Amino acid sequence: MKSDSSVVIRPARNVSGALRLPGDKSISHRYAMLGAIANGTSKLENFSTGADCASTLGCLRTLGVNWRKKNGSVEIEGTDLRLRAPASPLDCGNSGSTMRMLSGILAGQDFASDLIGDESLSRRPMSRIIKPLEMMGARFLSTDGGRPPLRVAGGSLKAISYETPVPSAQVKTALLFAGLYAAGETTVRESVRTRDHGEVALRAFGAVVTQQGNESRIVGGQQLRAIDAQIPGDLSSASFFLCAAALFPGSQLAIDSLLMNPTRARLLEVLIGMGVGIAVTQLEEKHGELIGTVQVKGKALTGATISGAHSAELIDEIPVLAAVAPYTANGIEIRDARELRVKESDRIAAVATNLRAMGARVEELEDGLKIPGGQELHGAELDSFGDHRVAMAFAVAALRAKGETRINGSDAAVISYAAFYETLESIVER
Repeated sequence: MKSDSSVVIRPARNVSGALRLPGDKSISHRYAMLGAIANGTSKLENFSTGADCASTLGCLRTLGVNWRKKNGSVEIEGTDLRLRAPASPLDCGNSGSTMRMLSGILAGQDFASDLIGDESLSRRPMSRIIKPLEMMGARFLSTDGGRPPLRVAGGSLKAISYETPVPSAQVKTALLFAGLYAAGETTVRESVRTRDHGEVALRAFGAVVTQQGNESRIVGGQQLRAIDAQIPGDLSSASFFLCAAALFPGSQLAIDSLLMNPTRARLLEVLIGMGVGIAVTQLEEKHGELIGTVQVKGKALTGATISGAHSAELIDEIPVLAAVAPYTANGIEIRDARELRVKESDRIAAVATNLRAMGARVEELEDGLKIPGGQELHGAELDSFGDHRVAMAFAVAALRAKGETRINGSDAAVISYAAFYETLESIVER
């Protein structure tokens, strides 16, 4: 995602205020897809405002799904499992989530579909869904070793038992979605537990999904029923504001109606371990997802080591944690996060490049980063590398830097949060 946009971030002296964020991107994708194949009309309030979820809605419309935005919600008319053959390619934009998870549903349709994406998405690996979906009976055509564009020819599917080589919630969800159309029971196993929004969403729409440890199972032939749901605030988007507050001792920030799913809340545990004061109040469950209010009080930051299963759980939040690592007392070391190299950008290289531009010492590892603490950063001209999480991470890091920071390609943030910079500015004190 290349652009000529840029934003200038000026240093701040504190962060304070209260926020309510747009709906969680991971849940919005899954609810939209399941709403499209459910029986009845689903009403989804606080649907994500990000461009990625708009790509999902656009693909669904091309597949014959009627939806409309009404009074701040998205209403989706379900097709009872069967979609319409598309007359044109399905444009997934920058959204790997759309391409991977929708492929699971398309694998069970009786027609072929072409999925395309932007330049960034066209570099991302799709073999991790192609192999298991072909084992189930779908047929794929791709270019350059399993990269988009993809052609998916669906048909009759058979259940499989599959262990994912790389832990991925998107791959797991794609296979469980395909399992709805398969004869028999589909089983997906992972070496480490990833976010379970796919399983929770399927249950919300009436499917029976069993989980035991790192294994999820679904029996084919189940019908889905429409739901009315309010999507909780996006925890990955909240990570940027939480880390902004963490940078300033004495800061106070509250984020209301925020997703508290245990497979996503590891960030809060890491921040608490680094010395940040965090309290969760008004905790409740809606459609199987936990929602609460998070209150943050900034304190002096220590440091952290992120590795193993924690790296998979924090894969979206690592860029912002790395961006603020120089301001901690003991630094942050990140390992076992090689997956970051095949995201919208090579996030390991992008973070290292921008930190060095701001004067930081950083060691780039094949599977992570080692960033010493106790450093002072200066303002610089940075690049988003077309990556929304890189752009937003360094907008946060720039708040403690000496001097102004310019982030080129800043509108990459629209992929997940169109109003990010305005929201960040609303809680900054200068």
